[in-house]
Amino acid sequence: MAMTQLEALAVLSRHRGERIVIATMASIAVWPKLSDQPLDFSYMPSAMGQGPALGLGLALAQPERGVIVLNGDGSMLMNLGSLVTLANQPANVFVVVMDNGIYEVTGGQETAGTGHADFAGLARSAGIGRVYSFDNLQSWSAGAAEALADPGPVFIWLKIEGKLGQKTPLAPRPIVEQIRLLRETLA
Repeated sequence: MAMTQLEALAVLSRHRGERIVIATMASIAVWPKLSDQPLDFSYMPSAMGQGPALGLGLALAQPERGVIVLNGDGSMLMNLGSLVTLANQPANVFVVVMDNGIYEVTGGQETAGTGHADFAGLARSAGIGRVYSFDNLQSWSAGAAEALADPGPVFIWLKIEGKLGQKTPLAPRPIVEQIRLLRETLA
């Protein structure tokens, strides 16, 4: 049985260390319940699929810190090309794809390739050397520390349960305030 998004992110919160965490799309509704640090950045309103690019830029600017990008399967499909870019950069970035098989915040439509898209295979084919897949809470809990050990780039594919009828989440604070907090913390 797949894990819930809350369960998956709770494991991640215990292993995130002092990394920047960029939450996108559906994860914005859950991550602030687990963490409210100045290093948390809710990328909403987001350009769907652009979380890995933002994470890469921050990781290159803050190589000692590292960045975790919480990405959905739909968002990853929107920008598969980012995997090739990540594979060719010496950046400490961790892309965590939470695959629920649906576009959760836009009405629950099935994502393209549901049941066929092998995100781990795509990441490996793009050249990312450290790729992990977890389809249940027990294996994710046991493997999270290794998967989140430095260095990046790292790709983590988590199979999670989808929830129909979800509304587009709101960021926990206005984007201008998030940017100010992150800048001050990184300065």
